[in-house]
Amino acid sequence: MDYETLLTIQGYTKFFLILFVFVVFYSYAYSIYKRDKTGETDFEKYSNLVHDDASSSSPLEERENNIDNKEK
Repeated sequence: MDYETLLTIQGYTKFFLILFVFVVFYSYAYSIYKRDKTGETDFEKYSNLVHDDASSSSPLEERENNIDNKEK
């Protein structure tokens, strides 16, 4: 392979890699936006965790206590 072919392959690879990262990032951002608007998850609660992170503060969500799912 000559140098020009390698540069062309490198350019296409970089373009498709950036395109892939762009699609993954925006699909993740859209899923967060959709979950926040439908009320499935309240992200304001998690953002307040930055300011209230003491060990004496109450948990954000209740956990299910399934004994069957514990590792043995």
